Amino acid sequence: MSTITAVPLQPVKRRVLVYLWIGILIAVVGAFALAWRAPGDPALDFLAKNRRVAGVVQTASGLQYEVLQPGTGKATPTDDDVALVNYEGKLLDGTTFDKSQQPTPMPVIAADEKAGRQGVVPGFSEALKLMPKGSKYRFWIKPSLAYGDKVSGPIPPHSVLVFEVEMLEWKSMAEIRQMQMMQQMMQQQQGGAGALPPGAGAPPAGQ
Repeated sequence: MSTITAVPLQPVKRRVLVYLWIGILIAVVGAFALAWRAPGDPALDFLAKNRRVAGVVQTASGLQYEVLQPGTGKATPTDDDVALVNYEGKLLDGTTFDKSQQPTPMPVIAADEKAGRQGVVPGFSEALKLMPKGSKYRFWIKPSLAYGDKVSGPIPPHSVLVFEVEMLEWKSMAEIRQMQMMQQMMQQQQGGAGALPPGAGAPPAGQ
């Protein structure tokens, strides 16, 4: 009867495992080094530097702002309001893409394409809700809170929007609807004041 001698596998030497882990570590470090040297997003690079400027505050969403004039009181508008503002919007290179010519009403609520809701970009909505009456702020709105990778008129994709906004006043949508109804009623009354009653001025019957 023959005897089969089993040949066990040689165990991996400890130093081989050490070399293996060192190789993996070097590869990981190299990947991080390449990522570090790779050119970043200019918009994000700017915002990362800007947040460290004295007086600039960054919110949890990434919106950045600077208070130019504090305003009065603590009350600020909500999504149910329409704000009356003066504003100017610029790109980072200083190009003005929009500017109010007179006090302009702005809905505070953010637009929602899926819900079919009109409004302003999310960053501008958040900005308005920070402002008390009489205040003036400068805002830096990152692309994801504005138009993202879309082109919007003169605004290129991936643009940081820089706004200076002056908050004059705001009113609720309910107040505005009530004012509109009163205005319509007054117009109807004024239009009916000079009108002749039915049949007035018509010749007598039979003539």
